[in-house]
Amino acid sequence: MKPAALNEAPLIEARGLHTFYGESHILHGVDFAVRPGEAVGLLGRNGMGKTTLLRSLLGLTPPRRGSVRIKGETMTGAAPHRIARQGISFVPEGRGIFPNLSVREHLVLAARPQRGPPRQGRAAWNLERVLATFPRLKLRLGLPGTLLSGGEQQMLTIGRALMANPDLLILDEATEGLSPILASEIWSILRRLRQGGIACVIVDKNFAALSALADRCVVLVKGRIVLEGGAAALRKKRAILHRHLGV
Repeated sequence: MKPAALNEAPLIEARGLHTFYGESHILHGVDFAVRPGEAVGLLGRNGMGKTTLLRSLLGLTPPRRGSVRIKGETMTGAAPHRIARQGISFVPEGRGIFPNLSVREHLVLAARPQRGPPRQGRAAWNLERVLATFPRLKLRLGLPGTLLSGGEQQMLTIGRALMANPDLLILDEATEGLSPILASEIWSILRRLRQGGIACVIVDKNFAALSALADRCVVLVKGRIVLEGGAAALRKKRAILHRHLGV
């Protein structure tokens, strides 16, 4: 993230989020923000509230208390499609591939024009650029998305999200279930996206890879933020990381 971005208003900002599933209280007063061009790593063991936080931000599981603002506009409880139109793209855990759509159809149906003038010279995402970024997909354009390998499906979901020309890309379990080689390829792609200026929120269990990519990391434990700070500084807190992440 460029230093100038530290002074910019957040792309997305949550204050005091309390989110429930039925009577189960999952998030307990969480504050969370992402600024333009910033990469934030979201960490925690399974069941700690990471996906619930993302769903609260995206309108999929609205909080009972607290607020969500996107580009300064209050969007608490807004429908997910309204939030997406604010320039937020989501790569869900499980990838969300449609069995009746080809690779090309997945990409083309997600296409949206770039909003406003290119930010800091950032080029628009279109089919040609996505296929240049993910050459494997170019060889499989006519195949149903479900016939792709796990790594290729993850590339497809990231490419589909980029076709919407987002300001913020949110990835839940970015490399879950992938072989080390394919996971390394996904991390390489994410580094290239970072260099292109897209803000990111990335959930992943690989602290070493995530902290090498992110500007800042946030650790959730039982629906509360217990650790937050610059990735380089957090890498030095080995005892605390081991307690909360087992790394």
